[in-house]
Amino acid sequence: MFIKSWLINSRTRHLLTLVPFLKKYRTQITIGIFMVLATNIAAMVAPWVLKRAVDHLYHEISRELLLYYSALVVCASAVEGFFRFQMRRILIGVSRYLEYDLRNHLFAHLQRLTPRFYQQYSTGDILSRASNDLSAVRMVLGPGIMYSVNTVFTTIFTITLLLSISWKLTFLTLLPLFAVTYCVKYFGRSIHQRFESIQRQLGSITTLTQENVSGIRVVKAYNQENAFIERFKQANQDFMHRSLSLVRIWGLFYPLLTLLLGVSAASLLWYGGRQVVQGSITLGDLVAFMSYLAMLTWPTIALGWVINIFERGSASMGRINELLDHQPEVLEGGSKETLARLKGDINIRNLSFSYNGFPVLRNVDLQARAGETIAIVGSTGSGKTTLVNLLCRLYPVERGTIFIDGIDINDIPLSILRKNIGYVPQDTFLFSETVAENIAFGKPESSRLDVENAAHISNIWPEIQHFPRKFETFVGERGITLSGGQKQRIAISRALLVDSPILILDDALSSVDTYTEEQILRKLSGELKNRTALLISHRVSTVKMADQIIVLQEGRVVERGTHDELLSAGGFYADLYQKQLLREELGVE
Repeated sequence: MFIKSWLINSRTRHLLTLVPFLKKYRTQITIGIFMVLATNIAAMVAPWVLKRAVDHLYHEISRELLLYYSALVVCASAVEGFFRFQMRRILIGVSRYLEYDLRNHLFAHLQRLTPRFYQQYSTGDILSRASNDLSAVRMVLGPGIMYSVNTVFTTIFTITLLLSISWKLTFLTLLPLFAVTYCVKYFGRSIHQRFESIQRQLGSITTLTQENVSGIRVVKAYNQENAFIERFKQANQDFMHRSLSLVRIWGLFYPLLTLLLGVSAASLLWYGGRQVVQGSITLGDLVAFMSYLAMLTWPTIALGWVINIFERGSASMGRINELLDHQPEVLEGGSKETLARLKGDINIRNLSFSYNGFPVLRNVDLQARAGETIAIVGSTGSGKTTLVNLLCRLYPVERGTIFIDGIDINDIPLSILRKNIGYVPQDTFLFSETVAENIAFGKPESSRLDVENAAHISNIWPEIQHFPRKFETFVGERGITLSGGQKQRIAISRALLVDSPILILDDALSSVDTYTEEQILRKLSGELKNRTALLISHRVSTVKMADQIIVLQEGRVVERGTHDELLSAGGFYADLYQKQLLREELGVE
């Protein structure tokens, strides 16, 4: 009753989500369990041989009998060893495959989640769950399952044979072991709580370390090395104290089990010896009984270890399930039409959007024909980036608000939609790979000539020629070895290489000087003739060549027109233009 209630309690219920993964390997698991059964059957033979040997040799001793019984014991041990090897090879091997599947499933799930999810969880916390917690779950799927089944079989076979020798002696020696049930129930709950606390703190340490390494330039610039060292020391000390609390309770658990086993052994010597003297059982029976009782020692200790594994695994699986329970907000579209390459006609109708109830876009209308260049300007927080993020469906889009080529964006498969959009985000991100690999990220099969052509257009090619290994130069994590302008131009090259009909540049020239900007825009003009381009910028010089300029204020379109038309209107855009002219005259960038 206790085992049943433990298996279905609120803590271990998290492990039930692993059942679909286990089904894939049910054949291997079945064979592995059969090997556990065979191992235990073989293990029961040796003590029974000893029983027969002691009773037989008590009356008659000869070299032949000694060799005969010795050979039987060796053969029984060899057979047991073979099945034990197969048991471990199969079940532990399956746990590695399950870990592989679960890790892939978790990573694929993370890829489908929207940026809103990553605003709720820190990078370090996600990494901790995907590594440390996943390893704890693997222990459940491998050693946990193997030793659980082994303990059940060993206990059943051993107690059956003990009862066949003497039921009175069996009851007396097993009586102290019944207390194990209550020990496991108490310690299991404490172990679960402490391990869950440890994993949370480990996630905090991982987050702190990741932020420090990623932001090391800022940390050093503000002379905060010692402050971070102190923060890490405190977090690490907290982790140590939580770990020691688990060690203390775990250290108490094992000696208590050993004490109960010692009481059981003492009972056997006292009462078993009396029964041999009285002739109730033979000396061989006592030897076999002691051997079988010794075989219960490991299952009893393993029970505590298995409970620890399951409690740790359950706590970890609960943390992993917390991530898996987040459903993708953006669902895959499925157009009835066969789509390969979009033309680039964009039609946005009465689009509104809110972040956690806070309105960001209000009734936005925008229309761009294929090949047109649309510029979007506005003050910080006006909703410019949100607008293009919705066009890429990084967030859920209400039906009937955004159409591409006359098709509702929700009906276009995500792979097709994003394949047809080249996007340079405001926050430029480069991978820890070479310059060439970063440029070819969206189109890995590109030739070196295509990569170099894209670098020419973004005006980064001359600077790449001065890099140590040119296009084969590693840029470091997040492009740490490059300047802001270099990173932006590599990102522009990456978007251009995809050769998509829609190109989005979200403030992609903010880190380059005006002279470099003019060169890039001049080269881009030829590329934009056959693309629908959306340019977001704070600089009028970037957007004045656009076919249409949209001015956003507080999520609303307040002005719309060409550069000359907006200057004549004398509104926000004209004011922005005058301020930037003044800055240029004063020589302020």
